[in-house]
Amino acid sequence: MNRELVLRRRIKRFTGLFVVGLVLSGATAIPLEMEMNWLVRFTGAQPLVAAPGPAPAPDWAQWLVRVQGAIQDTATRHPFMAYGTDWLAFGHFVIALAFIGALRDPVRNAWLYTFGILACGLVIPYALVFGAMRGIPLWWRCIDCSFGVFGLIPLGLCRRWLRQLPSMNESPPRSIQ
Repeated sequence: MNRELVLRRRIKRFTGLFVVGLVLSGATAIPLEMEMNWLVRFTGAQPLVAAPGPAPAPDWAQWLVRVQGAIQDTATRHPFMAYGTDWLAFGHFVIALAFIGALRDPVRNAWLYTFGILACGLVIPYALVFGAMRGIPLWWRCIDCSFGVFGLIPLGLCRRWLRQLPSMNESPPRSIQ
């Protein structure tokens, strides 16, 4: 099998992985109340917080129960606020849709990889700065940052492989150089 075909298959697989990640990440932004209830049950956070004792519950358990209560309260009193996370999901879906162009023709749409790398890189300062402003615990902000890191990996590899394609070296787009 020739080198270009191998590279194109890798690019297609990793771009597909990135698209699936975006869609799943977006889809999880919609049923927040259900997901938070499940997470609190799964981790056993509620009994830890409710249990009387000399030592307080772990910070992570207190945080999960606090977030659960806030989501439930907001859903009851201000259900329209969930519209913001619906739009967050929509943004993920639209970005995933844009990457369909990269799946079809990665050379012609090489700029999308640069765009994606920049967007993933910006997740980190965004989560750290705005999370701190909103009182989000550092460990939770690190989880948010991980989405950017995990997105950087396939996109960075795809960009590297694109540079190795013989067809890229004939007339490279400015965004890849």
